[in-house]
Amino acid sequence: MTTFLIGLFILIVGGIAYGFYCEKVFQPDDRPTPAITMNDGIDFVPMNKWKNSLIELLNIAGTGPIFGPIQGILFGPIAFILIPIGCVLSGALHDYMSGMICIRENGAQMPKLIGKYLGNGTYQVYNIFVCLLMLLVGAVFIYTPGDIFVTSILGQDGSATNPTVWIVYGIIFVYYLLATLFPIDAIIGRIYPIFGIILLLSAVGIFAGLFFKGYEITGLGEEAKWWFSLNKDPILPIFFVTIACGITSGFHSTQATLIARSVTDEREGKMTFFYMMILEGFIAMIWAAAAMGTYSKLPVGSVLPGATAVVGTVARDMLGTVGGIIALLGVVVLPITSGDTALRSLRLMLAEYINYDQKKTKNRVILSSAIFVLVAGILIFAKLNANGFNILWRYFAWSNQTIAIFAFAMITVYLYNNKRNFICSLLPGMFYCFIISTFILNAKIGFNIPMNISYIIGGILTVIYGIAVVRTGAKYKKKINIKK
Repeated sequence: MTTFLIGLFILIVGGIAYGFYCEKVFQPDDRPTPAITMNDGIDFVPMNKWKNSLIELLNIAGTGPIFGPIQGILFGPIAFILIPIGCVLSGALHDYMSGMICIRENGAQMPKLIGKYLGNGTYQVYNIFVCLLMLLVGAVFIYTPGDIFVTSILGQDGSATNPTVWIVYGIIFVYYLLATLFPIDAIIGRIYPIFGIILLLSAVGIFAGLFFKGYEITGLGEEAKWWFSLNKDPILPIFFVTIACGITSGFHSTQATLIARSVTDEREGKMTFFYMMILEGFIAMIWAAAAMGTYSKLPVGSVLPGATAVVGTVARDMLGTVGGIIALLGVVVLPITSGDTALRSLRLMLAEYINYDQKKTKNRVILSSAIFVLVAGILIFAKLNANGFNILWRYFAWSNQTIAIFAFAMITVYLYNNKRNFICSLLPGMFYCFIISTFILNAKIGFNIPMNISYIIGGILTVIYGIAVVRTGAKYKKKINIKK
């Protein structure tokens, strides 16, 4: 319990302090935001701070801060320290700066920001990665909440032969389509407060249950130590790829730039972007602790339960039948409220890329239809192929972290050219360059190179990344001065 409480202290106190520092670095002011100056009633729609914050939280908090920590806690109690440190110094800064730069750039989405600050070549590469990621997010966040709902709430078989599975998928699919097409305040702005209440009730319930149910999360017995000894993966890079959304997620930058179009005052950014990431870190800490408590109760030699099974066990054990269902609904809500805005973001980014006017309903329908055909194909493959979802999830996790290093590079160039402290974004960008490089070099789904060699190559690539980002900042500054 001591390590867990220390981690919470780092997350809350460190988050508050670093939030003020990041705000000081960016320097928000009173200039009118795009929500005011470009209000179109569809994507640029003024909304109040609390609604924006709630939507941002639900957008970024998919199954990552639940399933990731459940698997990541097998590295041991060190997870309770690494999650908050990473969340504060990397994830929250990433989300805040992405959203705030979007506001300063008239609501430009991430691809356009990447193109402006990192150049056309990087822009083309980023577009490929981010579009693939959005499609994977859409498919994953239909698959996972659908299966949880069918198996843990309805108590039915989750295989592809059960018609109920496809009906549930279909309902989520239709909701995603509506949320993608209609103005942001017509669907998302109205239904998210309900989702938010469910989410907060489940999170508070699980947190309270850690104490009232007496879950053993430190001072581990032999059974728990045995479970942790099974994990032979190196903490670098596997832990950070596994935890993903609870620490840093490139997907979040696409969601911050989406909700930035509804922010009416730059000073609301700290609450809307920075603190909502801290709250996601809190959710990750709760589920990591709950998973540790569950594993601690398992006898030596028993079968390790999967993440979905752990979610159901924790929810019902801590909160009873009714409370458990509420908690499970909260788990279902998280990915649904990320999947809908992921596909909305993809529509906006593609429209921006091909200069396709989205004020016309016909254009939104055409573009959304093309996106959803691709998502449906990925979803069917993942469900019908025996190993389809495992393949889907692994590439999703890696591409998610890969997108983050593009965002960190863009943030660094922006800060460099505005004479602000760019080191605060350069260092986490370099760290994650090392993580994604060593992971894909060593992984079986990548190049399958021995880890010690992967470390060396990853280190070299990290240094190259750091130098390249700083040189890009200097080149961009020179270009701006020449124009002047």
